[in-house]
Amino acid sequence: MSTYVCNVSDVPPGQMKSVEVDSLPDPVLVCNVDGAYYAVDAICSHARVDLSEGSISGCEVECPLHSGRFDVTTGSATRKPAKKPLTTYPCSVVDGELYIDVTAAAPALVNTQP
Repeated sequence: MSTYVCNVSDVPPGQMKSVEVDSLPDPVLVCNVDGAYYAVDAICSHARVDLSEGSISGCEVECPLHSGRFDVTTGSATRKPAKKPLTTYPCSVVDGELYIDVTAAAPALVNTQP
């Protein structure tokens, strides 16, 4: 089931936005990586900090507290202290509106941090 989260114009390329989703306990982080949209848990799996307060570079978002990183395309933790992957949500765009499928959420299967 797809849930509307925002307009695509709300998340320009290279940017991210934290959005509340009624059916989820925590917000979702919507990211625009070169025109492709990705959605992951907005709360760091290491320190429970809102990742939207951090930074995004390419496909990696960095936690503002301890600088752990996650790949938003897979949810994988890519730099310590982050170890546990983020849940990812499939995205779709319809008429300029961004939707995520909360029923198809998937945790990353592999972590790639050194």
